[in-house]
Amino acid sequence: MVKIRKIINELDPYIPGRSIKEIASEYSLQKEDIIKLGSNENPLGPSPRAIEAIKGELDLISQYPESGLRDLKEEIAKYSGVSAQEVIIGGDGADEIIDVLGKTFLDPGCEFIVPLPSYMYYEFTLRTHGAIPVYGRWDVEENKLDVESVLGAITPETRLIFLCSPNNPTGGLIDKEDIETILSSTDALVVVDEAYFEFSGVNNIDLIDKYENLFILRTFSKVMGLAGMRIGYGLSNPRIIEYMHRVKPVFSLTNLSHIAALATLRDTDYLEESTRVSVESREFLYEKISRINHLKVFKSKANYLLVDVRKTGMNSSQIAKKLLEKGIIVRDCKSFKGLDDYWIRVSVGTIPEDERFIEVLQNILNES
Repeated sequence: MVKIRKIINELDPYIPGRSIKEIASEYSLQKEDIIKLGSNENPLGPSPRAIEAIKGELDLISQYPESGLRDLKEEIAKYSGVSAQEVIIGGDGADEIIDVLGKTFLDPGCEFIVPLPSYMYYEFTLRTHGAIPVYGRWDVEENKLDVESVLGAITPETRLIFLCSPNNPTGGLIDKEDIETILSSTDALVVVDEAYFEFSGVNNIDLIDKYENLFILRTFSKVMGLAGMRIGYGLSNPRIIEYMHRVKPVFSLTNLSHIAALATLRDTDYLEESTRVSVESREFLYEKISRINHLKVFKSKANYLLVDVRKTGMNSSQIAKKLLEKGIIVRDCKSFKGLDDYWIRVSVGTIPEDERFIEVLQNILNES
């Protein structure tokens, strides 16, 4: 019999958000009637300029992609306020960058720290490198990082520390002072995941020149509306970036993804509108959900809201299923370590989509 690595046998599968296509099939719904509020995507869709740029370059799918990505690195550097030598680009979203971090910095038996609850793909990916997860704590009720729990988890074996800000799934920010405290307390690489930073108006770019052990992780999947094109990037000092390029797949970013990313970065009106619409939706949803009896919703600086449903008499799976039956997808958070079975995460939509969600949710709760 073919032998499988022990860690793969032990690994629980990653549970992603559900797609419109699978929900339409499972519940006999029309795809156009389904509202997807489960995967933190851009409700406006992609930039029209990105669509037009792709249409003009479809013949490139027969050719290998560029490996250097110089023009895209320069655009990202301009957008981010760094130099092109401080940029690395991944072709499977930020998830590829996480994997490259593992290849670059983790030996079997080394440790990485994740405060719980947070983005589960860190652990899912890095355990396959033989690394050991060590957990800090995110204080859900206060929606803030328990800094002492992270500091207390650091050992001589710690290689990577993940700080998601805004945190997924809670939406809370990590104070820059707390990030600096952690950076100053270790020689491990501190990875600040800023996938949702545009919705908060806060970033930590200014710390790159100050701390050689800082790496900032970002994506084109959220405000830039390119989740299906799988584009992520990282920012750090040139030494870190050079080592990571040694093990990064050479042709991982497709030609069409490259073209879409460039066009989107150059469409500043679209980026401004995407941010505005998502923040407006987030605040609308917060105000409406906070008025519903038996629900507790948390303030967020991202493009989603975490909601505690335990006082409804239903758990997260029951509420999520009832919403699915009505054509509304939210994220059942029971798969997030650090949360129990009573949390859902609601992504922003257009205001009409938000209004429909609130109406259906209220009806479900009234019926129960």
